Amino acid sequence: MHLAASSDRLKLQPGLSVRNRREFWRDAFLAVRAETERRAAPLSAEDQVIQSMPDASPAKWHRAHTTWFFEQFLLKDFVPDYKPFDERFAFLFNSYYVAAGPRHARPMRGLLTRPAASDVAAYRVHVDDAVAALIESADDATLGRVAPIVEIGLHHEQQHQELLLTDILHAFAQNPVLPAYDPAWAMPKTKRGEGYAQLPTGIHPIGFDGEGFCFDNELPVHRVLLQPVQISRSLVTNGEWMEFIADDGYARADLWLSDGFAQREAEGWNAPGYWQRRDGEWLAMTLGGLRKLDSEAPVTQVSYYEADAFARWRGQHLPTEMEWEVAARAGLLDDAFGIAWQWTRSSYSPYPGYRAAPGALGEYNGKFMVNQMVLRGSSLATPDGHARASYRNFFHPPARWQFSGLRLARYPD
Repeated sequence: MHLAASSDRLKLQPGLSVRNRREFWRDAFLAVRAETERRAAPLSAEDQVIQSMPDASPAKWHRAHTTWFFEQFLLKDFVPDYKPFDERFAFLFNSYYVAAGPRHARPMRGLLTRPAASDVAAYRVHVDDAVAALIESADDATLGRVAPIVEIGLHHEQQHQELLLTDILHAFAQNPVLPAYDPAWAMPKTKRGEGYAQLPTGIHPIGFDGEGFCFDNELPVHRVLLQPVQISRSLVTNGEWMEFIADDGYARADLWLSDGFAQREAEGWNAPGYWQRRDGEWLAMTLGGLRKLDSEAPVTQVSYYEADAFARWRGQHLPTEMEWEVAARAGLLDDAFGIAWQWTRSSYSPYPGYRAAPGALGEYNGKFMVNQMVLRGSSLATPDGHARASYRNFFHPPARWQFSGLRLARYPD
């Protein structure tokens, strides 16, 4: 299964007629919605209800929450006679939008055996039909107000498409029979670049400056000063990580941040997430089931704490997100996208001049700008068209159930 398939790049071409713009947004909407269902298709009803930890969500919930988004922020405001599919769903499938009303507690989403997966499927069809009808009937002025909400909703759904895979992989990794999401799954091919690239020093613009969509945390464009630094062209591999393990990297407190070493001890980390050793051989749980570890493949499922400790072990450090973005824009990085999210040493905070949008949609990114670290790039589970050099992903430092890896940086001699 090719996991990166999705809609086109959701980039509206200029000069289209109202009719063509309606067709564009209808087709883009239906394509992204279909991709969510394609990713959920291999899962049974039992698979879709499982929540293996508080940070993960059931597949059924992801399907319903992304549907609620369009119902809440689009249909209720633009369709005067719209009747919600089920009034109870607003409470069950809101996530963190306080302005949109109360919500079911996140750690308890796995207790929702009802509504059934079939009810969620019917909910999606109900909302899909209503949104498609709204777009097709919209006049020029209405389409101008509807399209931005459709657009952010589609990119929001693409984020949940990735989470659907990472969350079910975490659940399957807890199952003693180690089920495969897709037995035919294969790791994407990678390019093993050699050496380090010297970044151009001086003042550089950072942030989204192109056409099309971006999230508000990528704005505004601002200037940063880069000091001399070199960044690895390639991602750190499983083989390199095995060397870290063999050198007692997990046991050496001198390599770890204090909080990180405490987390390592509390959770018993001695290898990346999903690794296990059998008969002297390293195996890892993947979307294709339990597989022999490929030493040449980039390491994934490591936390910020582990990435930082590995970098210290190598006598280097993680790049800042600004260094990463400058390098990516200059074409200096191999496998910048489509393999693994890459931890940076940058805390997730607002750019100079950042202002969250008013209303419930303004809660999307700004409220999370504390106690998290930035990752750059994209992963093998990221939908096609959802990656760009300015994209800022973010997770708490202990998180390691995502396809998160790293590349190194160093100061020149």
